[in-house]
Amino acid sequence: MKVLYIADLVGKPGRVMFKYHLKKIKEKYTPDVVILNGENASHGFGLSVKNAKELLNAGVELFTGGNHSWDKKDILPLLETLPILRPINYPKSAPGKGIAYLEVGEETLVVINLMGYYTMPMVDNPFTMIVDEVNRLNEQGYKNIFIDFHAEATSEKRALLAMLKGKVSAICGSHTHVGTDDLVIDNGTFYVSDVGLTGCRDNVIGMDTKQPIERFLTSVSSKFDVPNQCKKILQGVIFEIEDGKCVDAFKIKAYDEEEVDICQQAYKEI
Repeated sequence: MKVLYIADLVGKPGRVMFKYHLKKIKEKYTPDVVILNGENASHGFGLSVKNAKELLNAGVELFTGGNHSWDKKDILPLLETLPILRPINYPKSAPGKGIAYLEVGEETLVVINLMGYYTMPMVDNPFTMIVDEVNRLNEQGYKNIFIDFHAEATSEKRALLAMLKGKVSAICGSHTHVGTDDLVIDNGTFYVSDVGLTGCRDNVIGMDTKQPIERFLTSVSSKFDVPNQCKKILQGVIFEIEDGKCVDAFKIKAYDEEEVDICQQAYKEI
């Protein structure tokens, strides 16, 4: 099976890019399932019901989330019914779920949304929790396992690869909005520290530059905004799984209305 994963989609510019390019991506690379981190899809903070339905109609089959999963309160009652994940290591009393089982042809893809520790809200230990969860899934016979690790620290993400390589199919980092070039397939596990944002590219992590610069100069926070006009980018990864192992993976990228193309192939460790 081929999986298309896009993260983090930021505001209307990100939604515009996704809707404009998805048909072409499907025609060119034929992914079997489309997964998108949508925790910034509604003006950069959270996912509203309106925008969730917009993106589902556009072709998203499953949303993952992160620390902004809770920002739009109208979505909270629907976290149990819509195909939307929030990090699995939030308290069990929190709305929603952190794991999904997607039927892809005759196979099952297990998707887990996990959140890191550093600079993040208080959650359960992601490392002890995910080891137990993966062991449980392996014991139940699930082989195709994809983890969206929503974390700030690259050290946490690399540690997760070291712990789980050979046991899961893919680990893709999200949250920082800055793409990394460390795509690798190690013991059958595809890994990248951060896929990078889909949205405005000519500013600060998809947001208007004025507020971040003001914060750095004055140490006074103000509300971040997504620009109405900007130069845009789409970033995603496509990885192919056979019998639980990743056999091929690459990053795709598009600028504005230019053609989507492969910008990096994953290195295969021997």
